[in-house]
Amino acid sequence: MTLDQIAIGQEAIITQVGGEGELRCRFLDMGLIPKTKVCIRKVAPMGDPIEIQLRGYELTIRKEDAQKIEVKCERKQ
Repeated sequence: MTLDQIAIGQEAIITQVGGEGELRCRFLDMGLIPKTKVCIRKVAPMGDPIEIQLRGYELTIRKEDAQKIEVKCERKQ
């Protein structure tokens, strides 16, 4: 499952960061690294971009970039 497939308010754990070269390095620099917990906060009306919360801050990324980040959903208790 990729980050763009997660519902608003749902939490997930990053399992793999895709992309190549500078794009992958940029993801890692922004804190999108494996084993990081993320939560979908908002999605723009047309579905792009997506706002996520991770490591105590909000980050907005394009849907195309979110498709390159694989996640595992956490179950709400």
